[in-house]
Amino acid sequence: MTSAPGCLPPGSGWTGRLRWLTVASLLAGLTACGGGGRSELEAVPQAADRWSWVLPSGFSIPKEPETNPMSAAKVELGRHLFYDRRLSGNGSQSCASCHLQHKAFTDGLALAQGSTGQFHRRGAQPLANVAYNATLTWANPSLVTLEKQMEVPLFGDDPVEMGVNDSNQAQVLARIAGDPAYPDRFALAFPGQSDSVSWAHVIQSIAAFQRSLISGNSRYDQYTRGQAQLSASEERGLRLFFGNKAECFHCHGSFNFNDQVVHASSRFVETPFHNTGLYNLGDRGDFPALNQGLFEFTAQATDRGLFRAQTLRNIEVTAPYMHDGSLATLEEVVDFYAAGGRQISSGPLAGDGRKHPNKSDQIAPIDLDAQEKADLVAFLKTLTDHEFLANPKFADPFSPP
Repeated sequence: MTSAPGCLPPGSGWTGRLRWLTVASLLAGLTACGGGGRSELEAVPQAADRWSWVLPSGFSIPKEPETNPMSAAKVELGRHLFYDRRLSGNGSQSCASCHLQHKAFTDGLALAQGSTGQFHRRGAQPLANVAYNATLTWANPSLVTLEKQMEVPLFGDDPVEMGVNDSNQAQVLARIAGDPAYPDRFALAFPGQSDSVSWAHVIQSIAAFQRSLISGNSRYDQYTRGQAQLSASEERGLRLFFGNKAECFHCHGSFNFNDQVVHASSRFVETPFHNTGLYNLGDRGDFPALNQGLFEFTAQATDRGLFRAQTLRNIEVTAPYMHDGSLATLEEVVDFYAAGGRQISSGPLAGDGRKHPNKSDQIAPIDLDAQEKADLVAFLKTLTDHEFLANPKFADPFSPP
């Protein structure tokens, strides 16, 4: 059973929700949401030549493809490839160029920029706990594995990201194979395979490294384990977040603070997408061109403006927000949701998003005063995992410590 939206027991009081979350964190694996989770920093036994998951409390064992099992050698190879600029067509950009560790593997830009200078239509998404994402982009329901998704930044041409194509892919792979350190790394990661330096293995290695990016030691996590305290403002924000007034937990109530979660024990996986009232061009139900969300894949009018709810873990360092970076600060985000959507009064994007016909029923005006808004922001900042943001296991292997 996967962590469903909300993933909370019956009962309306915030104290019941908080009590359940605390117990779930301390007694991971004993609840439906835990689904195989382990206690804090407890290694999950594997075969001798397999990867051992070291997971925070309340975290389930991630799902691994049978065709790409985890191993330490594969993860380490993937880390090197993730940071290697030689993997782009023109040698100017690595995966890490758009996914910076200190920003929870985002880039701080409203719109990502590829190796040829082309700006993308959407922002780079964070990679913390990406192993648990049921879908892997803002609005494409078909990309459900890291291996398949990795083909998009490598080989995609609309927009160009890494810029690998038919004319240069042999040359790019030759750069990697020509580095004296890489053949041995590939051989360790893919033993017994004579063609170990291949695009398939590049993709599998980077995907394995991305799966290893587990973040679950924020001050909030420490608080649920009885190892840290929250300020009065942070506690008030927590009550609002999980309570019936703000009700943020409907879309951000899983252990990963989102509502699309998959793990090794999942039987049924929900993949909801949401229209939050961000746009309503001309009050006609339109979103900006080439940024229509789920509609671009389904052509269903009711899917216009639907996007995936992002995890709120490390949200403090992943500004700007929303799929197009159109909200600059957490304060703006809280104002936006409190208003029940966004009204743009003039210009080409003018329209009242609060009245969009596809807007989620969960998005409604919330009567929050200035202190309550500040309390929500304070709580959201407790979700920052500073250990994750500086963990040397995830850092650039080509740079000095």
